[in-house]
Amino acid sequence: MGQKRLNDDIHSLKDRLNPDLVQQLSSKKKQLKSEEKARQEQEKQRKIKERQRKEANKSFEELLNDSELDWHQFK
Repeated sequence: MGQKRLNDDIHSLKDRLNPDLVQQLSSKKKQLKSEEKARQEQEKQRKIKERQRKEANKSFEELLNDSELDWHQFK
């Protein structure tokens, strides 16, 4: 019986709200989701640029250590 009452309360709350308020809340939700997505995309781009900057500033020793080539093969 408690579960049925809980379900009735959930449905009746939405029915009790002003339709304009429901519309405002849903539009705000969409806006926040789009802002979050844009923020994540900016963060992704920042990380890519940071990785490229680090790669460009590597010393010869770091590049040599990261290389998959083995000098023993070319003796």
